[in-house]
Amino acid sequence: MKGLYLVTPDWDDTDRLVNITAQALNAGTALVQYRHKTASETLRKEQASALLALCRRHGVPFIINDHLSLCQQIDADGLHVGGMDSPVAKVRADIGADKIVGASCYGDLQLARDAAAAGASYIAFGGFYPSRVKTYDVTTPRDMVSRAKRELSLPVCVIGGMTPDNSRPLVEEGADLVAAISSIYQSEFPFEAAAAFARLFPAH
Repeated sequence: MKGLYLVTPDWDDTDRLVNITAQALNAGTALVQYRHKTASETLRKEQASALLALCRRHGVPFIINDHLSLCQQIDADGLHVGGMDSPVAKVRADIGADKIVGASCYGDLQLARDAAAAGASYIAFGGFYPSRVKTYDVTTPRDMVSRAKRELSLPVCVIGGMTPDNSRPLVEEGADLVAAISSIYQSEFPFEAAAAFARLFPAH
């Protein structure tokens, strides 16, 4: 796991969502997470199914945010859980050893240790910068990435207000994945925006 980790916005327009996601995948996105906090169950399944099919065509893993039952229904590649969601160990037990389990660890290295011990596939830190999408404390220090990389063997994802420019120092610290929402979906040129993130990882 290395590269741009695309996270979807709370959009109800499925065609628009799929279109921009397709542009980002064409530009070299490494991982896609479906996250829609306000969708109905019907819309969530419709959108996730469409995005899963798209990711399958590109050979890119597709992750569901929080909704275990949806992940299982459509046979997505994994689940991402936050601090208020299901415990990592329970998710791992529920979806099996072959699926991806991601865990939000905010700015807390102990949460990352706990997630790793419970069977997480990757750990996510942030926010590092103010976000246009989410409200949170911007308190995660840059060196959290290198500290985690020294201690843990899991891929590290960084999230929170990411742009190609401000995420570069975090990649230099060792970040394997850069999660982005607004920088892609609110861009006038989504393909070019995604490609700029992909270029942060020239070997991939």
